[in-house]
Order: sequence, then C-alpha cells, then structure tokens
Amino acid sequence: MVLVIATEPIPLETDADGVVRVGGTRVTLDTIATAFNEGATAEEIVHQYPSLHLADVYAVISYYLRRRSDVEAYLRQRQQQADDIRRQNESRFDPHGVRDRLLARRTGQKVLSDASVGR
Repeated sequence: MVLVIATEPIPLETDADGVVRVGGTRVTLDTIATAFNEGATAEEIVHQYPSLHLADVYAVISYYLRRRSDVEAYLRQRQQQADDIRRQNESRFDPHGVRDRLLARRTGQKVLSDASVGR
C-alpha cells in the first residue's frame, strides 16, 4: 500500500468584516492563538469550543507557529481596532454612573449628576 500525501487547506476564512474565523465557525483565530499562548492544548480548546474540530485546531496552531510574525501583526491590528472602538464608544456614552442611571430608570427616579449637585 502506498500512502498518498495530500495537502489540505488551512481551515481559516476571512469574513466580511476582515475577521479570521476557524473551520466555518464563529470562533476566531484570535481565540485559538490566545488560548494556545496561555498554555491550552488543542484538546482543551476543542473542549471549550465544541463547534471546532480537533484536526482544524491542530492545523490552525501549526499555521500560527509557522507564520507567527504575520499572525502576531494581525492580532496587534485587531487589538488596536478594538481599542479604537472602545474609545469611540466611551467618548459617545459616559461609562461613569451607568449602574446608578439604570437602577434609577428601573425605579423611575431621577439620578443627580455630579454637576447638578455642585461637585
């Protein structure tokens, strides 16, 4: 018997938003790389994300290890985008006092801001 050596595509796809996802799932490359860097095995990652296939996780880890600098650059870019979005949201919506405002809204009370009480 002759073993046929065949190449298989890496189970990574880029979605419409530019996010790289694994094996046709919603799990991102970021998730796999982070879990792996935190010491998780491929089996542990599959256990935590049951939509993944073990062979796909091994293939993604292999891709990451072979192209670490490219993947790390992509991960830094994704982190920068997330930081930018968080800053935009925080500038549009004051995150301070959210709990108090929500609780007051629930009870129908008016919440006094620091400015209205002379602080």
